[in-house]
Amino acid sequence: MYQLLLTVIYLSFISLGLPDSLLGSAWPTMYSELGVPISFAGILSMIIAVGTIISSLQSDRLTRKLGTGKVTAISVAMTATALFGFSISHSFLALCIWAVPYGLGAGSVDASLNNYVALHYKSRHMSWLHCMWGVGATVGPYIMGYALTKEIGWNSGYRIISIIQIVLTAVLIFSLPLWEKRPQVINENGKEITAKALSLREIVRIPGAKEVMLCFFCYCALEQTTGLWASSYLTLYKGICADLAASFAGMFFMGITIGRALSGFITMKLNDVQMIRMGQIIIGLGVITMLLPLGQNASLVGLILIGLGCAPIYPCIIHSTPSHFGADKSQAIIGVQMASAYVGSCLMPPIFGLIANYITVALFPVYLIVILVLMVVMHELLSKKTLQ
Repeated sequence: MYQLLLTVIYLSFISLGLPDSLLGSAWPTMYSELGVPISFAGILSMIIAVGTIISSLQSDRLTRKLGTGKVTAISVAMTATALFGFSISHSFLALCIWAVPYGLGAGSVDASLNNYVALHYKSRHMSWLHCMWGVGATVGPYIMGYALTKEIGWNSGYRIISIIQIVLTAVLIFSLPLWEKRPQVINENGKEITAKALSLREIVRIPGAKEVMLCFFCYCALEQTTGLWASSYLTLYKGICADLAASFAGMFFMGITIGRALSGFITMKLNDVQMIRMGQIIIGLGVITMLLPLGQNASLVGLILIGLGCAPIYPCIIHSTPSHFGADKSQAIIGVQMASAYVGSCLMPPIFGLIANYITVALFPVYLIVILVLMVVMHELLSKKTLQ
């Protein structure tokens, strides 16, 4: 049962990653067919992000009421429906409408599944599961690329992914007996605790909650800013041609995926806090390498190091949540962590865009260092408040 459910969870994480990079890979074709400006991709992204934030904040209440299995099945079904809606849409307005269930489906399942794994599985599985998410996020654009290359249209690309999600929904429905309705929370006397759902105000008042929210905000801000602006920095400041810069930027995501595969083994020797600190040090080395005038190869090494450093932080922050706050509060905390993550992802990359536009793109590594330092400070304060 344990291994069978773990297999279902692994498949779920691969499937979660599949749609995440579809819009970016299809948009160059989509916007011209839809007759809208290229910038309208940001509108769709924001609708999806707002829905994800809302559902992340509601994940504690939903999971306690329905259980992780049902929340996962319902959320994946919503995502599958939204993706099918994308596949039959021929106007930007229709895409905006379907983006609502797209975002709402993503947030709850992300928070609920991550909490379930944090409570029931070892840290190595959290790292490997997020590596599987990276596999899904890598495969998604290839499926879209296949649809575009075969000239069957971006709608067909979305339809293929929606069918995969529908199959996963069926698997999740049949796997419901394998899930506990809600994670058992056991106190020191071996008795089950009945924990209540917490409001946002109650969550924020928990010692360490604000610190972990800011820590997660900073991590996702750093990851998304690097992914979005690395190519521009290399081209506009380092003088690397656009094609080569794009390849270099791809190394950042490869570093994250490979790093998470390796992190699963390293967690057998190091605990979550040590893994996070190690990742932060490696990111710092990567950013410093990019700052130094050492040529193109050094920039490539720097990006790979930043990716490798990012690899353990996201899964280890999540996995350490029950240790920091207790199993009875972990679902609520992970929900607000996810919401903070999406706020960081949405807010910080555009802010650097303004800096690049009105000051200089050369400040890219400095911007990353500022975010990194804030993340380190917040993580150390979190550990000081909750692990003593």
